Amino acid sequence: MIDTAADAVLQDMLAQWLPRQRWFPGRGTAVGELTIVSDVPLLAGDPELRHLVIEIRQAGSPARFQVLVGSSSEPPAGIGRPAGGDPVIGTLAGLTVYDALHDPVLAAVLLRGIAEQRLAGPLRFVREPAVPVADLPADGRLLGAEQSNTSLVFGDAAILKVVRRLFPGANPDLEVADALARLDSDRIARPFGWIETELDGQPVLLAVLSEFLAGGQEGWSLALEDVSRLYARAGSYGHEYLTTPVPANGARAEGGAGLPFVAEARELGVATAQMHADMATAFGRRDMTPPELGALVARLTGKLEAAAAMVPQLGAHADRISAAYADLAALKEPVPVQRVHGDYHLGQVMRSRRGWVALDFDGEPAAPLAERRAMAPAMRDVAGMLRSFDYAARHQLIGHPRAHDLIAVADSWARQCQEAFCAGYAAGGGADPRDHAALLRALTLEKAVYEVIYEYRHRPTWLSIPLDYVATA
Repeated sequence: MIDTAADAVLQDMLAQWLPRQRWFPGRGTAVGELTIVSDVPLLAGDPELRHLVIEIRQAGSPARFQVLVGSSSEPPAGIGRPAGGDPVIGTLAGLTVYDALHDPVLAAVLLRGIAEQRLAGPLRFVREPAVPVADLPADGRLLGAEQSNTSLVFGDAAILKVVRRLFPGANPDLEVADALARLDSDRIARPFGWIETELDGQPVLLAVLSEFLAGGQEGWSLALEDVSRLYARAGSYGHEYLTTPVPANGARAEGGAGLPFVAEARELGVATAQMHADMATAFGRRDMTPPELGALVARLTGKLEAAAAMVPQLGAHADRISAAYADLAALKEPVPVQRVHGDYHLGQVMRSRRGWVALDFDGEPAAPLAERRAMAPAMRDVAGMLRSFDYAARHQLIGHPRAHDLIAVADSWARQCQEAFCAGYAAGGGADPRDHAALLRALTLEKAVYEVIYEYRHRPTWLSIPLDYVATA
């Protein structure tokens, strides 16, 4: 058992460990002041489990994170092999101290807590009525692909997403999924339970246990498979195969014309419109006021100015982007707003046995919680998905020896998927994006400006993808 007198040593170890985790937003940078603000024991003995909330300060700005700390004289055999970050925090009092989510025995304590609706100090474990959580397999397997959270899958029925960075207030991921589940929506993974606490007098979501879509395939992976096959076989097909118009119903035409993912893109558009309709039913919909529209344009302009100052290549296109924002400001037609996904792209959707399902309603992780919960035009999600098709087509061309020859193929694939998605969105009951060109163009450019900043900071080799778009939009 870790003695509380050793907390200072533990804090130092955590400060060294955090920058090595992929979910830590300051990955690779030194942690400044670190404080343990909450420490709740969840399991005593060997192994031991402690739930920590830690606060760090970098450049004077505080941020809070959740860390489940395990300690054992005999940690699991694979604990030294990273899966989503180095799990070993250090050694203290002869015990190995590690991220407990990498230990199935300790992770099962969380599942059991939800099943039993446990109260542990300020931690509250909640189970949805009639959900047989106690019947789930307790041996959770860790998913290693996430960037900002950590998830465990229990059997083929449930997934526990553990939030890493904590924000006070109603978390939109649970809030939206729970509201849509009560409408019996097929477009979300139903929540089974959650873990929450309170910090500074406000509720804070710690984890969500949700339906696991066994056999489902992530949209990004499906798209990449399709694009990869297309690039590999491009030389075997005539030009007409690669540039054929999108069939009216989004399906593949006779003789194999049309691209396989186009039908998927159309169905995704239908599902997105249905999701938006459910969200409007749950949370309402209204038209923006003229001052709100002016404030939106001012925000877009401010983001553009900041991005152009950071990335000089963007400055060459700033006037044209500003003109698109001015067109938005001049709109006379109503601009409806409602709750939206907020970070909608191919990596946030899954094709399941019941069709396309949206995941992770957290919104943009770096945005304040109030902004992520605010109403916005539904076209913002549409714009995000349209940009995602372009990314799926183009990112594989970076460094590709035949990139120049395949650019036309990439453009055709992305264009057909975008058109099919818009057609599906209209068929699913949404406003046809093609009838709202000024709004969609402004929001798509807003997304591209965000992408420019992100790629400049994190993936400079990908910077050409959004810059190529703004150069021609």
